[in-house]
Amino acid sequence: MKAVLNDTVIAEAPESELIRIEGNWYFPPASVNADLLEKSDTPYTCPWKGECQYFSVKDGGALLQDRAWSYPTPYPSSFERVGKDYSNYVAFWKDVQVVE
Repeated sequence: MKAVLNDTVIAEAPESELIRIEGNWYFPPASVNADLLEKSDTPYTCPWKGECQYFSVKDGGALLQDRAWSYPTPYPSSFERVGKDYSNYVAFWKDVQVVE
């Protein structure tokens, strides 16, 4: 599976390594091109996953605000609900297409 923005692959991993949470594909940290992400200061805490880290995504010369996110230290209780540890896995907003 690939996370693609305007023909640029931001993340790529076999589907078996991804995790689906609430309709979003989460990519393992090692599969993400970190050079295309920039940490955002936007705060958010999910009631069951914990504190979220947003990222802006670089698109050529543009920076698309808060188009990716992860949970660096999710609540341990959420691992049972998700089925595994998804710490630092990265998901993407609709602008970024997740394709096979």
